Amino acid sequence: MKALLLSEYKHLEVTDFPKPEISPHDLLVQVKACGICGSDIHGYDGSSGRRIPPLVMGHEAAGVVAAVGSEVKGFKEGDPVTFDSTVSCGQCFYCRKGKINLCDNRMVLGVSCGEYRRHGAFAEYVVVPQHICYRLPEGLPFEHAAMIEAVSVAVHAANRTPVVLGDTAVVVGSGMIGLLVIQAIRLAGCSTIIAVDLDEGRLEKAKQLGADVGLKADAVDVPEEVKKLTGGRGADVALEVVGATPTIATAIESTRKGGNITIVGNLAPKVEVPLQSIVTRELSVFGSCASSGEYPACIELLEKQAIRVDSMITATASLEEGASWFDRLYQGEPGAMKVILDPTR
Repeated sequence: MKALLLSEYKHLEVTDFPKPEISPHDLLVQVKACGICGSDIHGYDGSSGRRIPPLVMGHEAAGVVAAVGSEVKGFKEGDPVTFDSTVSCGQCFYCRKGKINLCDNRMVLGVSCGEYRRHGAFAEYVVVPQHICYRLPEGLPFEHAAMIEAVSVAVHAANRTPVVLGDTAVVVGSGMIGLLVIQAIRLAGCSTIIAVDLDEGRLEKAKQLGADVGLKADAVDVPEEVKKLTGGRGADVALEVVGATPTIATAIESTRKGGNITIVGNLAPKVEVPLQSIVTRELSVFGSCASSGEYPACIELLEKQAIRVDSMITATASLEEGASWFDRLYQGEPGAMKVILDPTR
C-alpha cells in the first residue's frame, strides 16, 4: 500500500509500505481522510521527541472498514468509521474507571516515542482495535469526520471546566483547537466568550464561530480589558489553548477570584506560573489531556452542526501532496488551519 513515511526529520516520502495485518479484535480501515495535526508538525522536525523516524504519522482520521478480525462484533466491511487517536488497553486501573486518556498502557496512533512505535493513518490502510472505533452517520463527510479527534479534545476540555449557566469564559489562543473550544464552552453554558490571540484573522474567525469579543494580545492589556467587560471582576473561567508562559499568565490574570482555569495547551514541557496569584485568589487549575469517551457526543454535535468545522479546513490533498503541505505548514503558511490528506486520491 501507499504510505507517507517520515524517513528522517523534515523528510517525507510516499513509499510502498506493508499492508497491516489484523488481529482478532481489530478493524482494517481504508483511510478516506486524515488531518495534519499541529503535533505532527512538531514531530516533523523532531522537536516533540514523539515522532522518531521511520514512522507513518497521522491520527485524525476516518474511512471505511475494509476487513474485520475474527472476534469483531458490531462492525462489518463497508461501514464508515472514525476512531480515537488513543489506543487504550481497557484493562488497567484508569481504563476501568473510564479514564481511558490516562491509560497506563496508552499508545497513540502515528507516534513513536522510544517506548513504542504505532504507525498511523497517512496511508491507504490502518489497523485499529474495535474498542476505539465508532460508526459514522450517513451523510457526514469524511473530511469532517477526520476532525472529530480535534473536536473531542475541545469537548473534553469543556467537560473538565466547571461552568455555571451564564458564566463568562476567556479562551486564550484562537488556533484550530481554540476555535473548537469556543464552540464547546458555549454549548457547556457560557453566555459570554472572550477570545484572545495575536492574529487578527483568527480573532475574526473566532467571532464568526461564537466569540462575543476578540482581544489582540499585543495591542491591549488583556486582563484589564476582561475586567472592564466583567464588572471589574474577571472571567468566571479561562481556557488556555497554547501552552506557554505568557499565555498561561494571561489566562490566570484574566480570571476572577475563585475562578477556574483549564489548561489544554501543551507546547512547552515547563512553564512559569504566577503562584501567589493562584493561591491568594484561590483559583482552581485543571489539566485537560486528549479525550475520554466523548467521541459519540462529538459525532452527534457534528451531525447536528452544533459544532462547525467546515470553515477550518484549508485544503484537501493527496498523499503525494502531503510533503509539500507539511513544509508549507512548518514554514507558517498564512491563514492555514487544517489540511486533510486523502490517500484515495
